[in-house]
Amino acid sequence: MSSLFRHIPSVDRFLQDLEQDQALASLPRPLLKDLVAEFLDLCREEIRAGVITDQSALAFSALFGRAKAYVRFKSRPHFRRVINATGVVIHTNLGRSILADEAVAAVAQGCRHYSNLELALETGQRGSRYSHVEKLLCRLTGAEAGLVVNNNAAAVLLVLDTLARGREVVVSRGQLVEIGGSFRIPEVMKKSGAVLREVGATNRTHLRDYEEAIGDQTGMLMKVHTSNYRIIGFHKEVELAELVALGRERELPVFEDLGSGNLFDFSPYGFMPEPTVQQVLKSGVDVVSFSGDKLLGGPQAGVIVGRKAYIDLIKKNQLNRALRIDKMTLAALEATLRLYLEPDTARRKVPTLAMITASREELQARARRLRRKLSAVLGELAEVGVRPGYSRVGGGSFPEQDLPTTLVSVIPAGMDVDALRQGLLATDIPVIGRVEEGRFCLDPRTLLDEEFGLLAQAVLAVLSGGVR
Repeated sequence: MSSLFRHIPSVDRFLQDLEQDQALASLPRPLLKDLVAEFLDLCREEIRAGVITDQSALAFSALFGRAKAYVRFKSRPHFRRVINATGVVIHTNLGRSILADEAVAAVAQGCRHYSNLELALETGQRGSRYSHVEKLLCRLTGAEAGLVVNNNAAAVLLVLDTLARGREVVVSRGQLVEIGGSFRIPEVMKKSGAVLREVGATNRTHLRDYEEAIGDQTGMLMKVHTSNYRIIGFHKEVELAELVALGRERELPVFEDLGSGNLFDFSPYGFMPEPTVQQVLKSGVDVVSFSGDKLLGGPQAGVIVGRKAYIDLIKKNQLNRALRIDKMTLAALEATLRLYLEPDTARRKVPTLAMITASREELQARARRLRRKLSAVLGELAEVGVRPGYSRVGGGSFPEQDLPTTLVSVIPAGMDVDALRQGLLATDIPVIGRVEEGRFCLDPRTLLDEEFGLLAQAVLAVLSGGVR
């Protein structure tokens, strides 16, 4: 065994040839060197395990192909593109909403050049970064003022810290929701310094519950829109207009956390009623917060809109600086909001809206095209078909709404379907699908047309043994 170790080629010997490889030309030399060292450590482990028993297997010519494949595989960025074939439009694990072309171009422009991030071009003096989106937000929602922070949890924290620190916030017990990652409204409230005052029961809360809870220590009335679940059956909650009237009577601000708020009315497309930000503000509520990267279809952000007097106080909170958004988010959000000035344009150009509102006929046609593409590439390696199925909106939105779709199913000829699923996670552009009834299913709702060819090549690589 010790003699075998002496026949392992040196790191420098591999570096000489690997640095000539076009695909690895841009790889930093320190990283390339580390990866070669890792590969040679793997060879040593194979010697110890008895996998390599002959010195001929350690010749440079025998190892170079393996070494190159190992380096190429290991040098891929850890954070990279995947193909979402799950049919879940706002997929939290896969980056939620993808941006419109206009938003992507705006981000590239903002990153490639200097910008007027905090410069008022009218005066040449320092300006506010919120000015780039505030007027748009007000025009689209009907709010008097607005600002944006890095996500909606931050927005809720900032509102509570500004308007209710050290005071009680009255919330219905049925609205104390938990969102992804085990973040809960009571914990966010506690961190803000506000004091939670629960009222009502899990399934029923009345206006009198709020009225009886209001006292000298009350700082705010809060409503949390339960966008990620619904209570049905024996259920009652106080209408927002009633809560607003009570707030006016008792001189208390009323705040609604919309969660996955939206500016687009989905009801004409057969969806269950979901309040838009515009509708909520028309009720007279003082402050509303919602996400930018869910139903809005923009970048990760927490949007706060409402009455100017309250928004101005929130802007002055020192915590705001810690939660503010950067130039890339601002660029993407402004470009996305501009599309909403014409709702039909937004529906066509914001990918999240286009995917959610795609018609059955469109999805059937795209599924047939994908099936033809896969059949032509895979041949006898798999049986490819189409079958009815359902997509989901995801992101805590429309939790009970199934979206009819047409799935493309792949049944491997010589491989277990779960092995196919696992193999597709290791391809250059990983493919994420779902397994149903022994089939690997691909939903065209969340696939881009240009991904059909990439997807077919990825499946071919796994089924032909090119990915291990």
